[in-house]
Amino acid sequence: MPVLTSHIAPGTQGFAENAAAMQAHMDAIADIEAKKMAAAEKARPLFDKRGKLLPKERLARLLDPGSPFLELSALAGYRMYDDKDGTLAGGGYIAGIGYVSGIRALVIANNSAVKGGTVSPSGLQKCLRLQAIAMENKLPVVSLMESGGANLEHVSDMFVEGARSFANQARLSAAGIPQITVVHGSSTAGGAYQPGLSDYVIMVRGKSRVFLAGPPLLKAATGEIAGEEELGGATLHAEVTGIAEYLAEDDADAIRMARDVMTALPWDRVDDTAPADFNAPLYDTDDLIGIVPADLKTPYDVRDVIARLADGSDFLDFKPDYDSGTVCGHARIAGHAVGIIGNNGPITPNGATKAAQFVQLCDQAGVALLFLHNTTGFMVGREAEAGGIVKHGSKLIQAVTTARVPRISVHIGGSYGAGNYAMCGRGVDPRFVFSWPNVRTAVMGGAQAGMVLRIVGEEKARRMGMEPDSENLAALEKMTAEQMDTRSTALYGSARLWDDGIIDPRDTRRVLITVLDLCAEAEARTLRPNTFGIARF
Repeated sequence: MPVLTSHIAPGTQGFAENAAAMQAHMDAIADIEAKKMAAAEKARPLFDKRGKLLPKERLARLLDPGSPFLELSALAGYRMYDDKDGTLAGGGYIAGIGYVSGIRALVIANNSAVKGGTVSPSGLQKCLRLQAIAMENKLPVVSLMESGGANLEHVSDMFVEGARSFANQARLSAAGIPQITVVHGSSTAGGAYQPGLSDYVIMVRGKSRVFLAGPPLLKAATGEIAGEEELGGATLHAEVTGIAEYLAEDDADAIRMARDVMTALPWDRVDDTAPADFNAPLYDTDDLIGIVPADLKTPYDVRDVIARLADGSDFLDFKPDYDSGTVCGHARIAGHAVGIIGNNGPITPNGATKAAQFVQLCDQAGVALLFLHNTTGFMVGREAEAGGIVKHGSKLIQAVTTARVPRISVHIGGSYGAGNYAMCGRGVDPRFVFSWPNVRTAVMGGAQAGMVLRIVGEEKARRMGMEPDSENLAALEKMTAEQMDTRSTALYGSARLWDDGIIDPRDTRRVLITVLDLCAEAEARTLRPNTFGIARF
């Protein structure tokens, strides 16, 4: 295939300014992660006293040493609900995709070191998203459970939707996807159903607690008096109820057992689906930190990004002379064939028809699609309307939505208006979606939104025979612009699960290799579904 020539010069002042701006965004994310870790570390004395490992230590013991781990939705719920300082970001979970006993799996740990691992509404949505990832990518699920349950201050926002997590567990089991749950501590009330719906359960002697009603509620409801151990201790469930298949002596022993269960499963290993031979890009992936301008209104060529993602920087440009604002073409990433769609401007009628045709061609050939977002949206104006932008834009959204191949989105700049939909934003269910820390996602830019409201206000006043109040309308314009800009950042979107995580631009190729490998494995893996899932009798 033709080789891209990049015109980016890493040594220039413009590049340095772009890199500095991107680094500032990443530093802000790193500060949040540091605060989260510090908050969890404060619980160490209590965990040590109880003879327990911290959640992050449990996760480290579960995963194969030195193996890659892709954390997901680490910032879910940031500054939402009762997260006043950002330390509860993650929604009560630490989760991602990694290797357990040589098998790629989705791993989930309750972050019980912070506020007891209580789950916020954002945490519930994160859990549902993780289950969807496991189902779509045919990944075994290993859960390290210890939680205070739903945050009671927000339980009304979670109760009805909470059933979906249990329903998803039933569906995963019925689909033939094994679920292994280690109960490290409390798993009570509604949380008791998670181990109950798992396929394999490991409990820790003297530490695990699984019951529907604890001693206080039991006494209040029935007058019966009973201790936690006799109500739902690990020994009871291993010897009497049969909820636990395995009884461990401590956290480390329980995690060893979970790894042993994974080893014992004849799970179809399909790692050889990843192509063995491929060339690295001709340009350094570290350059990705300085390619996208700090001011997203400044144009650049998305091919400079592609040149640092594609094997050998090879890229077969599709219809390059038909429309310059929408870039489409064939490439390979770690040997996997991909069709890439990127933006060099708004999506015109020709750009929409070009991209829609390309999407359908990739779907016909079984080629995964990669969308690199940086668009102000669909072109507007008399010429665009007369050119059929509504018709062609609608058909692009239709093609993107109905494509049967894996669709992966990376937000690398702006993603505005229906352009977000056409570029396979969260709402049209891409297999994975990640964001660079500089991105903006909104219905329109803040300045445009403010101006729209000001114009509407002026016209309304004139229709009523009044003189527009310039001072109040200017204040409205400013307030709207500021509010819109605040609510369009990468951090704001990631907190609301508009993506599966914010990534360092320099890690983009590595992340894409991971998810493309996953997609290939899922395609090759044959499951053994049943009707109702695995039941205990």
